[in-house]
Amino acid sequence: MWFKNLLVYRLPAPWSADPDAVSERLARFPLQRCGGGDRETRGWVSPRNDERLLYTVNGQWLLALGQEQKLLPSSVVNEFVKDRAAEIEEQQGYKPGRKQMKELKERVTEELLPRAFVRRRIAWLWIDPVNGWLVVDASSPGRADEVLELLRETLDELPVRHLDTETSVGGAMTEWVLSGEAPSGFTVDRDLELRAPDEEKATVRYVRHALEGDEVGAHIAAGKRATRLALTWADRISFVLTDTLQIKRLAFLDVLKEQLDQVVDGPDAEFDASFALMTGELARLLPELVEALGGERAPVV
Repeated sequence: MWFKNLLVYRLPAPWSADPDAVSERLARFPLQRCGGGDRETRGWVSPRNDERLLYTVNGQWLLALGQEQKLLPSSVVNEFVKDRAAEIEEQQGYKPGRKQMKELKERVTEELLPRAFVRRRIAWLWIDPVNGWLVVDASSPGRADEVLELLRETLDELPVRHLDTETSVGGAMTEWVLSGEAPSGFTVDRDLELRAPDEEKATVRYVRHALEGDEVGAHIAAGKRATRLALTWADRISFVLTDTLQIKRLAFLDVLKEQLDQVVDGPDAEFDASFALMTGELARLLPELVEALGGERAPVV
């Protein structure tokens, strides 16, 4: 149980939601199988493949949003539409018009959906009610929005907001690279993306590349700003931070995996221990990252 990408949100700390009441509400929105005419279904699934939709360890919550989606490539639909359109043209003596083609495409799609393959995906959600963290393991804000949308619908209300910091993330990362000094507890690694703020958005990327040279400084002097920067925290977790405060390519380093190997015995114990270890480490990392970015900005009332 290791998250790979973090979209970080804030809840009131402590968040006083009752786990039993939350479990009851989750049960009202389970994932339904994607039926013949369905394009997509979403709902809550058990993180442990048992009856529990809310999984808890040491006061930390884990939820899983399941999504089933029909895979129907547009190229397949277009091929069928092309053949049908040719038949219609032959029958009526002229090509189908725009409206007729639109209706034909909709009809073909409805016919093909029951035969389409179904893909299932899981989006993980971690909630720390005591410290007010809500974190979605998602690679894009759009995917995280899907999770939060269903969670709001499930709970009727969700007092969540985006994490915001006093210091601009892009400005801070640019300064760290330019000065060669990372904030306390962090080290700057060798992946960097610099982008110009103008309309052309000229971009330079460094991958596994030393960042101390004059070339990087020249790009910054020319006005480019860091939009992605690889960092390591406490020699325990490496990640890429973006200027929108997303955490990508999260990797828990060997020292943590070695700790896990010493305490687990069996898959159930491993799941419990890895989730507890992951959330414990992230609960330390996130406040230190916020502090490095000037502290958390108070919400506008």
